[in-house]
Amino acid sequence: MAFSNRYLLSLTTVSLFFSLSNAFFPGYNTHFMGPGFPNEAHPLTGLCPEYYQFTCPQADEIVISVLKEAIAEDPRMAASLLRLHFHDCFVQGCDASVLLDDSHYIVSEKNAKPNKNSLRGFEVIDQIKVRLEEACPNTVSCADIIALAARGSTVLSGGPTWELPLGRKDSKTASLKGANANIPPPNSTIQNLITPPNRVLESPP
Repeated sequence: MAFSNRYLLSLTTVSLFFSLSNAFFPGYNTHFMGPGFPNEAHPLTGLCPEYYQFTCPQADEIVISVLKEAIAEDPRMAASLLRLHFHDCFVQGCDASVLLDDSHYIVSEKNAKPNKNSLRGFEVIDQIKVRLEEACPNTVSCADIIALAARGSTVLSGGPTWELPLGRKDSKTASLKGANANIPPPNSTIQNLITPPNRVLESPP
């Protein structure tokens, strides 16, 4: 139990760091500007907690409703969703690249050693996406869904909440090499966990 608590604390700390860090906003030429990108009806730009206040104000409520069902069925799912966010953010930033499956152009990050046969929660993210598309078609990015699910899972498990900037864009690329190289081992310290992103992911010139 003590190990589980320390592990969950580490994941929460690092996920919070990723969620609040502008260094993990998707970079130029790698990610597309999805349907929820600010426009005349939605002038907000960059990352901000109110990003969907006009286009999908009920987004967080929908996420929480799906999470309650999933965690009631499998209490371990809360930690799994937090870990999913953690593993997504360490590769190309918090861009939902971890969700991409194999294709002619992509080798999925799901095949990476730290992820294969261990990363869970994809079906919950899919359920959230379906509910959000019913309520707010073509609006909330998968990257934001993962981030909201990580925070919601933490709160529903009795952990802390935090202000979550939204407005991430989904990646069209994945990096198997990055997933194998950048996702740290489970025995890493919190300091080790938050240091690599500061060093590796820098703002574009």
